[in-house]
Amino acid sequence: MHDQISHSPDFDELDRIAPNKAGRRNLLFALIGNINYSWSNNESTFIYILQHLMQTDELTATLVFGTLNTTRARLELIERLADAKLKDVALKKKLRRILRIFNESTRLRNEFSHATFKQNQQGEITHTHSMRIQRKNGQIQLGEIKAVDDARITQMGNAIEKLVKLNREIWAFLPELQQAMTHAPETKEGQRSPHLQPS
Repeated sequence: MHDQISHSPDFDELDRIAPNKAGRRNLLFALIGNINYSWSNNESTFIYILQHLMQTDELTATLVFGTLNTTRARLELIERLADAKLKDVALKKKLRRILRIFNESTRLRNEFSHATFKQNQQGEITHTHSMRIQRKNGQIQLGEIKAVDDARITQMGNAIEKLVKLNREIWAFLPELQQAMTHAPETKEGQRSPHLQPS
């Protein structure tokens, strides 16, 4: 077994040259912050989707939303409720599209929120290194290393634009969902569910 000790960066040198690289770094930090801001604003709107699918009040939906402490669990509940209770096929397609776009943005958001950032000797952030453990060719290793280049910066900007558009799409979708659920046919009193037959 070989013990490998990582060499500490020259922090004094990085501090000296950092001001000259502030523009590019600040752009990157602003993009990461904007992705998280836009992503969080979209995630919070799922409380209202949950409220309408459950046909309940905002407080109850918020309690359910908060009790499920992962985004994946919240979206899975929404998907299952939509399959069980939303009869409008067109609205189901709209909801699936919303969830798909949101999931795509979640991957990018997680990529930058759970990574270490590599710098060169000039203090420029050059790469992200994912902290997600993965298995490749039978070996356990840390996640992918990706360059923070102009193409990556453009990708981040495009993702923010998608999240902004998605937020508007969700707010336009909510009244349609509310109307569909309000006018959904109810089970008549005394009528048994087809899945609950007497033994």
